Amino acid sequence: MDRLGRWFGRSKNPPAEEPSATGDPEVEEAAPPASGVGEAHQEPSPAASPPAVPGEAAPAANASGGLRGIWEATRRLALTPVDPFFEKMAEGLNRTRQNLVGQVVDLFRSHARIDEELWEELEAILLTADVGVGATDRILEALRGSVREKKLREPSELLDELREVMGRILGADTPQVGALKVEKGRVNVVLMVGVNGTGKTTTTAKLAHHYQKQGFKVLLAAADTFRAAAIDQLQVWADRVGVDLVRHREGSDPAAVVYDAIAAAQARGADLVLVDTAGRLHSKANLMEELKKIRRVSGKDLPGAPHEVLLVLDATTGQNALEQARVFHQVTELTGLVLCKLDGTARGGIIVAIAQEFQIPVKYIGVGEGLEDLQPFVPQQFLEALFNQRSGAGEERRDGQGEPAGKASEDPGS
Repeated sequence: MDRLGRWFGRSKNPPAEEPSATGDPEVEEAAPPASGVGEAHQEPSPAASPPAVPGEAAPAANASGGLRGIWEATRRLALTPVDPFFEKMAEGLNRTRQNLVGQVVDLFRSHARIDEELWEELEAILLTADVGVGATDRILEALRGSVREKKLREPSELLDELREVMGRILGADTPQVGALKVEKGRVNVVLMVGVNGTGKTTTTAKLAHHYQKQGFKVLLAAADTFRAAAIDQLQVWADRVGVDLVRHREGSDPAAVVYDAIAAAQARGADLVLVDTAGRLHSKANLMEELKKIRRVSGKDLPGAPHEVLLVLDATTGQNALEQARVFHQVTELTGLVLCKLDGTARGGIIVAIAQEFQIPVKYIGVGEGLEDLQPFVPQQFLEALFNQRSGAGEERRDGQGEPAGKASEDPGS
């Protein structure tokens, strides 16, 4: 009984006091409660480790820091703020995670050593996930270098190296790599460009909402004058977000709309003009020339404009997005990318391919239809979500359940 009493801290002869957990000798530990009737069912404090009993082995929990350590770790986890967008991004990247990280993990588990066969299989996985030839070559070269320099022997050691290399490609070491170059107190002009069906108009509205929440006075310009429906759609979004819209009749000169929008912004004290241009195929030379004209006109009326040219891409198109970026960059000198529909594709590796090919920063990513589902791209956060095996298929397959990595059905219509 005396041993049990000491275990629960109620012994008449408790063990000598241990130093304060705070490390400060002036901070006194609370005295153990006196034993007696009415305390028989008192539970020990979860924050306190039970004292050792002479002649007995310490409880197993002490091997990892004791009950105090377990309690503190649990408390920190429970108090860690949950970022709703991070959770949604992690969920939205499930298919890409299965197609890329899940297969890589399976590959490393199936190989006992790092050999040429492993390198060949890893190359095939990266290319299948639309990481691209250039980025794949860079990744493999960097991993081979790590093996030589760090004397790596186990394939599992390559996973952290892979994440680090992808981080460098995505600009994880560059502070605020995705921040738009917009400032309050001046008129900032941002052109939104892209092909039909990428979600360009919706993305324009989401950006308006995002910057309005940051205190910017936003104005939209309906420069897609080829379709009356496009103008009406942007009007609906403008009303929903609560911002002004400058619009002309169908068939008007898009450059004239931009000219009037800049003038309106200057007169109304607006900080940000978001220009929704017509969706156009990157192979149509006349429509691409129209973008050049819009750029020239905005620069004449407002020196330095446009301050940003954002290409909106549909992640589900895979390598076709790479070709779109190439042609639009030649015509409009892109300053950033917006990658939408990441939640509906296994081809999220395209974000790495584009970053490697053009060194154009990804400014925003979208993983849903809501106004809050477009957020600034943070490479470290993206990698954390992508390599989060707790949400990935790799964990599900440990018991033999679930679909093998990389065998997910292809995107509809891709």
